[in-house]
Amino acid sequence: MTAKVNARTADHAIESIFLERWSPRAFTPEIISEGDLLKLVEAARWAPSSYNSQPWRFIYARRGTTHWEKLLGLLNEFNRTWAKNAAALLIVVSKQTMVVPGQDQEMPSHTHSFDTGAAWAMLALQAAMLGWQAHGMVGFDIPRAATELGVPTGYRVEAAIAIGKAGDKSLLPPALQMREMPSSRNPIAAIAFEGAMAESG
Repeated sequence: MTAKVNARTADHAIESIFLERWSPRAFTPEIISEGDLLKLVEAARWAPSSYNSQPWRFIYARRGTTHWEKLLGLLNEFNRTWAKNAAALLIVVSKQTMVVPGQDQEMPSHTHSFDTGAAWAMLALQAAMLGWQAHGMVGFDIPRAATELGVPTGYRVEAAIAIGKAGDKSLLPPALQMREMPSSRNPIAAIAFEGAMAESG
C-alpha cells in the first residue's frame, strides 16, 4: 500500500485506475465468461501501433474448459502453483512483419514487441476497471508454446497472462504470501531524461 500512498501524494495527479492495477497471485475461485474475457481483448484491440499494423495475437483458455490444461502445462512449476487458480490464461504473440500503407509486400516491423506491449497494458487496465486483475509472466516454456499452440513462422511468443479476481493472500503458500502486495516503482528521475539519457544507479 505504501507505493500507492506515495503515488497519490505526488505532484502529478494520477488516475486511480493506474494505482489500483497490480499483479496478484492469489485469486478467488470465480470464473470468467468468454464474453467478459473478450471485453479485455477488445480493449487491447484499440491499442496504438506502428502504421496501425496491430501485431498482437492472444491465445486463451478459461479454467475448466478444453484447452485449460494445455496452457497451464506451459507454465513453469512455480507459476503453475498459483496460476492454476486463475480464471483464464492467455499467451501473447506478436507478428514480426507488417505491410506499410501503399505497399503490398511484408517488411520487418521494428516495433512489433513494443506495440504488443501497448496492447497488453490496455488489456491489464481494462481488467482492473472491470474488477479483474492481470498478471503477466515470462516463466513458461516459450518454444513449446510456439509448437503446441500452432504459432506460425514470423510470429514471436511474447508472454503469458493470468486473469482472475484478486483473493486474500491466505489462499497462497506461506512463502508467496509475503510477496502478495503491489510492487514499488522507480522515481521519475530514474526513468525520464531531458535532452539525453544519463546513467542512473
